[in-house]
Amino acid sequence: MLPLTELQMADIMSRLNIKSLSEATIRQIVAVCGAAESVAGEPFIHLEVGNPGLPPNSIGIAAEHKALDNGVPAVYPPIMGVPELKNAASRFLKAFVDLDIPARCIVPSVGSMQGSFGMMLLLSFRDPAKDTMLYLNPGFPPQHLQARLVGLKEASFDIYNYRGAALEEKLESILSKGNVTGILYSNPNNPAWTNLTEKELEIIGRLATKYDAIVLEDMAYMGMDFRRDCGTPFVEPFIPTVGRYTDNYVVLLSASKIFSYAGQRVALVCMSPSVYDRRYTTLQNFLAMPAFGDAYVFGIVYAVSSGVSHSAQKAMAAMLDAAADGHINFVDDCREYKSRCEKAKTVFTDAGFHLVYDTDDGEPVSDGFFFTAGYRDMDSETLQRQLMRHGVASISLPGTGSKLHGLRICVSKLADDKDFETLAQRLKAFADEQA
Repeated sequence: MLPLTELQMADIMSRLNIKSLSEATIRQIVAVCGAAESVAGEPFIHLEVGNPGLPPNSIGIAAEHKALDNGVPAVYPPIMGVPELKNAASRFLKAFVDLDIPARCIVPSVGSMQGSFGMMLLLSFRDPAKDTMLYLNPGFPPQHLQARLVGLKEASFDIYNYRGAALEEKLESILSKGNVTGILYSNPNNPAWTNLTEKELEIIGRLATKYDAIVLEDMAYMGMDFRRDCGTPFVEPFIPTVGRYTDNYVVLLSASKIFSYAGQRVALVCMSPSVYDRRYTTLQNFLAMPAFGDAYVFGIVYAVSSGVSHSAQKAMAAMLDAAADGHINFVDDCREYKSRCEKAKTVFTDAGFHLVYDTDDGEPVSDGFFFTAGYRDMDSETLQRQLMRHGVASISLPGTGSKLHGLRICVSKLADDKDFETLAQRLKAFADEQA
């Protein structure tokens, strides 16, 4: 029965060896939520995990079925990727991002998580003097863990106070030390749903070139800044990218959200030709492969996974081709998240919450997959815990590297009017308890 008591919450967290919700991983929060649902005897509103809330793309499913029927489970996939996927990805990136990345520089990964992990592993020993990853926070918490696992040091700052021209001064102060090997961010941002402006991307690109830092640009939510329509292939406006301002970039492109294909764990690591072909003595000595791209494919990918399943590669190739041919519009297909976000924001603000990350360098943030919410001056740990007591699961902003208090709200699972009604009732019960 909701709300749970403080004692019940304390018991659940103790049983799961979790001292603080704001410091717990997303999967630990899922575990807490599952245990809390059992105690309460009713389902929670799940705003904590970014699972797609739309059906998987049918073109991908059909292509995967065909591949399975043709016997691909019996054959090891090429670790550099099947040719049709690499070619389709190259054309897709030209169609929607206006980047010229040849097929040879595009490599499938088991989700963008593996892609970023493999890239950080390679970046960790390309240059002994560069031992640090720079994060533009807030960000996806597991990517910080990845740096620690491969032995990289971390530098970061909350971009909230460094938009526009202020970003250049901040980046210069960090990059000028010469120890940053890579810069990582998502755009649109997870969790804040802020979007870097062209001016900011130019600053990042120019300084990445100046200080030889390789940018990992995570496009997990590509095209979902619904303030501009980037869903027509080979027609402006194109999706913003740092790749227009530097050759030091790697784009992470995932099927998880844009095609609702998260369960098949397929993504792409798309290296600029300049990054792919760069040669390092350290890579020659360590892997006997001096070229960065070769070291990634035949050193990192081969050791970590031996490639991505044939059928998932075939599925992604078919979906990318369909989008570039104009047969599907992945931006329009995902526009439902905008509608859900608008409704969810209204429910939260009606209950007395406020948006935490609310502007992009002065312009209101768009509506999309995530937004951020705070309540009065309540700290993140207290807010997250109290909402959990009332049957609403979320993650806290400090856990994403933010310096601000509040929560990340994912709208993907708010599927119908009943979900919004239940959410409104539970937020009201929480607010009434604070009165």
